[in-house]
Amino acid sequence: MSTLPSTHCCHTYSPLPPSSSSSSSSSSSSVSYLPSYSSAHGRLQRIAVPSTPKRFVSVKVSLQSQSVSAKNAVHMQDVAPVVNPIENESPLKKLKDGLFSAPSSKESKDITGFNVNENESTVSITVVGASGDLAKKKIFPALFALYYEGCLPEHFTVYGYARSKMTDAELRDMVSKTLTCRIDKRENCGEKMDQFLQRCFYHSGQYDSQDHFAELDKKLKEHEGGRVPHRLVIVEKPFGRSSESSAALTKALKQYLEEDQIFRIDHYLGKELVENLSVLRFSNLIFEPLWSRQYIRNVQLIFSEDFGTEGRGGYFDNYGIIRDIMQNHLLQILALFAMETPVSLDAEDIRNEKVKVLRSMRPLQLENVVTGQYKSHVRGGITYPAYTDDKTVPKDSLTPTFAAAALFIDNARWDGVPFLMKAGKALHNKRAEIRVQFRHVPGNLYNRNIGTDLDRATMSLLSECSLMKLFC
Repeated sequence: MSTLPSTHCCHTYSPLPPSSSSSSSSSSSSVSYLPSYSSAHGRLQRIAVPSTPKRFVSVKVSLQSQSVSAKNAVHMQDVAPVVNPIENESPLKKLKDGLFSAPSSKESKDITGFNVNENESTVSITVVGASGDLAKKKIFPALFALYYEGCLPEHFTVYGYARSKMTDAELRDMVSKTLTCRIDKRENCGEKMDQFLQRCFYHSGQYDSQDHFAELDKKLKEHEGGRVPHRLVIVEKPFGRSSESSAALTKALKQYLEEDQIFRIDHYLGKELVENLSVLRFSNLIFEPLWSRQYIRNVQLIFSEDFGTEGRGGYFDNYGIIRDIMQNHLLQILALFAMETPVSLDAEDIRNEKVKVLRSMRPLQLENVVTGQYKSHVRGGITYPAYTDDKTVPKDSLTPTFAAAALFIDNARWDGVPFLMKAGKALHNKRAEIRVQFRHVPGNLYNRNIGTDLDRATMSLLSECSLMKLFC
């Protein structure tokens, strides 16, 4: 059986085109594979890595004041972004030129006295929301993995930015607790960690403060040593709160960046389970003929966490489990599972096939959706608080922390097959899995012994597979 081989090389991916304003395509077109940045580029790259969508939007707000002009500005205050007109252009243009516009090679030579093409490669990475959970658990360990495997140039800087007050030493102490040499156990692991941490710095500031971001830019330029940057921005899901806010955010980004400078990602697509899904299907002859309504009864996509919001209710309460998990993570997996064979493994070819699946999807009916919210409960002698007991959550909140939905794809391959999505917080188990239940065998010899409840019998007989659960 083919599986995706592990690799230590650095990959680069093409950014996706801008997301459509239609709700069916925005989920697919707003994400891409998380790119790693190769030192082969031979130039400085400044990368902004937001750990939450709210924070990323606030970064854009910081570049626009009420006294400056552009066609639209995106504002977010724990709600969906809205588009407001702004008035005067010169201050915005000045800040835009300072933070986002890279001068030409000739201009840089005139300014700095050297030719950028002859300069050593350098990367400046800004992690926006550096004190957050995603940054600690995912982004900094991923950056260290790139450094550990030699995918970053010799000269690079990682700057954390968040509202929390923190020193460089405190950031390094926080980050050091999550770093691991997970790829292999070479002898210089500890030395590599120390070297990486010495490249990490921190700057505290508000997400809507133009002055604070100007201070950050000044510090970055000091570390860059006069080298000319090429800017890239990575936008983490959810990209906006609705189709309209997603389009507004894209419009705001394009005031400062070209499309090939913007990477819209869903970090869940980097998981081994998801990466192996298409390999399992398209590289194994045994599965591809069975991958249709003729043999499959239903598909279940399950995501459950055994913990609650734990102080993150300020973000979660404005999105809920559907926007936080189902609309992006699970919908992406569904599209990968159900799509036809793409022309190639290029991002746009995969995206095109996923869009076809989403366009074929039947509009969701209310009777096919169940939502809920976790209450206080006791497990293992320990009492766990309710969702509304979280101090960051309004007491009268009706935001769902659990949701289940049945979706249908009206095309020749999947007509009549329900795709069942389930996602929730504070459940009994932590798991993420895809279950495929095949149709019963005609004249099954085991009906007499097992009875009609074949699902339960099969579950008790089969061990859990790391990639998928298959039920007959």
